[in-house]
Amino acid sequence: MGFLTVLQQMGMIAFLVAIGFLTGKRKIVDSVSSKSISTIVVDICNPAMMLTSALGGSITAGHDELITAGAIAVIFYAVMVLIGFVLPKLLRVETDKQRFYNMMCVYTNVGFIGIPVAHAILPPDGMLCVLVCNVMYSLLFYTHGVAVLSGNKEKIRPSQILSPGTIAAIISILIVWFRISLPEVINETISYVGNATVFLSMLLLGVSIARSGLLEGLKSVKLWLFILIRMIALPTVLAVILKSLNIDPVITAGMCLMATMPVGNLPLIQAEKTGEDTTILSRAIAVTTVVSMITITVFMSILA
Repeated sequence: MGFLTVLQQMGMIAFLVAIGFLTGKRKIVDSVSSKSISTIVVDICNPAMMLTSALGGSITAGHDELITAGAIAVIFYAVMVLIGFVLPKLLRVETDKQRFYNMMCVYTNVGFIGIPVAHAILPPDGMLCVLVCNVMYSLLFYTHGVAVLSGNKEKIRPSQILSPGTIAAIISILIVWFRISLPEVINETISYVGNATVFLSMLLLGVSIARSGLLEGLKSVKLWLFILIRMIALPTVLAVILKSLNIDPVITAGMCLMATMPVGNLPLIQAEKTGEDTTILSRAIAVTTVVSMITITVFMSILA
């Protein structure tokens, strides 16, 4: 996974985002169609891509590697929850806004962006990290995330935890663990659905950036400090630790890639449901998504 390989793949993703940006600016994809496509991506295409990775037989990692990836993901998210409480205070974020920075720190885009990017630049076994991170993400967000974002006012609903993405990730892990195979016609169907993920998700990201306050977000010093700490320094520390422990290079690359992801959409969606001011979250998503095109390319090339 050399610099040119990563650059080519991230360049391709950048072009797809640019297509989405143009369609957003020209109103080809409006808010209604964007919401519908988002549902298709999150509930159908992303889960299909995860299942395809598991069913294709390309993941050859054994039980030890799967357990290692799972253990690292648990520890990583535990640390992120702790940092999520500390980082807003270090950045001197206003008290009533700290919970948003908490969400931004813990809940990065390991699904919507993470799955297609990982599929593009990682070896097949790297998808193990994507699967376990998506399971951890869902389990945490609909418990810890909902509680923090609502100030412990929102009730936790088990049905939300078991989203299509979470279920697909768990099934994919079971498929890899037990080496389950399905009839070819089912494999092909799931594969065709999953193949639509990269284009549709990047298209929607471009549309989202076109509608956001990107220029205002670029002026935020706190946001740039957040990017420096969360998207550059923390993945670097993680890479040093995993390499010093002689963790499998593919698992190291997968976990570090997940750690470099930009701010996720789910906190924004949840905040909108409860009538919160989502300006900070929307600007953070736009800026970190654009910046991640550069940071992921450089970081993953150095890590290789």
